[in-house]
Amino acid sequence: MKEGPDISRVAALIGDPARANMLSALMDTRARTAGELSAEAGVTKQTASSHLAQLLDAGLVHRDVQGRHHYYRLAGPDVAAALEALMTLSDARAGRRLRAGPSDPSLRKARVCYDHLAGELGVLMFDRMTSGGWIGAADDALSVSDLGWKRLKQIGIESQDFEGTRRPQCRTCLDWSMRRYHLAGSGGNAVLERIFQNGWARRSKGSRAVVFTPEGEGRFRRWLEGSARRR
Repeated sequence: MKEGPDISRVAALIGDPARANMLSALMDTRARTAGELSAEAGVTKQTASSHLAQLLDAGLVHRDVQGRHHYYRLAGPDVAAALEALMTLSDARAGRRLRAGPSDPSLRKARVCYDHLAGELGVLMFDRMTSGGWIGAADDALSVSDLGWKRLKQIGIESQDFEGTRRPQCRTCLDWSMRRYHLAGSGGNAVLERIFQNGWARRSKGSRAVVFTPEGEGRFRRWLEGSARRR
């Protein structure tokens, strides 16, 4: 028997259309009930519960219990990264001439990928950070440079905010629509949270779209150019 991880088991779980729809619905980090996920999957609540039990057993989702209510969410950013990569791969192998990723312009421009910024603005941010020397490779991993910490401090992010966490500061995530990298990891999450807290953008209700205000997008772009100041 071949040694190594059992890829086929996880692949089979994700590959089921109903389960794939459930997992995709959890990509924005919002927890959902079995009833809500059954609607996303187009199956009965009983069938949804059976699917969720399998996903729980495989460690792909986590369940939070609050009184009589059970809420489900992705087990972590590694699951979200695998799903985003599969979305990209599926579009690339589908043989379609249409452009990859979501057709909704707002989702293409900016969206939540688990807990960090994706889409055109997410890729733009990663490009500016790498070309500007905010982040770079160190010991085969990405890390924030001294200049990067100065830029992050402009929007209220301090290096001590990351102390005690095992999650990588910076990690690449292949963007579904752009087919290029955006920033994941604790750094990517921190930037997205500051975008919301500074009032530059908001999450669209019932969607993964991140909607920037005109002023907020201007502040975001100026910050990436190194000229923005914290609100």
